[in-house]
Amino acid sequence: MARAFVFPGQGSQTVGMGRTLAEAFPAAREVFQEVDEALGQKLSQIIWEGPEEELTRTENAQPALMAVSTAVARAIAAEGKIKLADHAAFAAGHSLGEYSALVASGALELAEAAKLLRLRGQAMQKAVPQGEGAMAALLGPDLEAAEALAAEAAEGEVCSVANDNSPGQVVVSGTKSAVERAIRLAPERGVKRAVLLPVSAPFHCALMQPAAEVMAEALARAKIEAPALPIVCNVTAEAVEDPETIRHLLVEQVTGMVRWRESMLWLKAQGVEDLVELGAGKVLTNLARRIDPALKGAAVGEPADVEAFLKSIA
Repeated sequence: MARAFVFPGQGSQTVGMGRTLAEAFPAAREVFQEVDEALGQKLSQIIWEGPEEELTRTENAQPALMAVSTAVARAIAAEGKIKLADHAAFAAGHSLGEYSALVASGALELAEAAKLLRLRGQAMQKAVPQGEGAMAALLGPDLEAAEALAAEAAEGEVCSVANDNSPGQVVVSGTKSAVERAIRLAPERGVKRAVLLPVSAPFHCALMQPAAEVMAEALARAKIEAPALPIVCNVTAEAVEDPETIRHLLVEQVTGMVRWRESMLWLKAQGVEDLVELGAGKVLTNLARRIDPALKGAAVGEPADVEAFLKSIA
């Protein structure tokens, strides 16, 4: 039975995440110190003490979630005296989680990933003036029905599928008026519930093009190595290992759809049944059950989880 490591994205953050890891494991503590130094800011203080609105700011949430995921990965490697790549066939991350996957697989340096995610968060925030974009979760429809609804609601504006998370959970993104139209149309189109999401920008849609241009410039200079594990990319829902392809797909990912459901089904088709979520929360573990009950998920985010995981592979 093959295993894949998966890394959470924005929305999984909570004040206090990763603190017990830093207290329990020197390798985890060093991750937070390195991220603080790379950013020239005590991000660890915001992660552990808040305030929540400061942590939730995109430019903080993105490097913060990557730091927690990396702290878990490094704690496992150091405590178990193992290489992560020896204990999984693939890695995948949800949106910003793709950067966490690249750090865990040795393709990106931790400090570089922290700076790239800080820039990514700032660029995404700047791409659309506050209040002009929106995102909504649609519960019930499949991808095709959600795409049809988004196209109908657009009316010349931007409205498209941003995340295909699981069967019956699709997120649309675009201009505020178009997303609000999608919510109004939803009940007539067989959608059980349509909920406006508390996000500060309309991620993963064409409105993010200015952010994609900023990231293209930054990623062109970034040092990306071949990962020790194949990375299943959001944009293609298939594994890639070539650094130049990874670089190109990270740019495309800013405006592209997160094909998470397809990514997990692709992993299953490669014989993966065991998904281990490294980082904050259990969002991806819960999605795995909905995508396919044969996918067994386990979340590793606390010291006891690290010890349990190491025991399971001993």
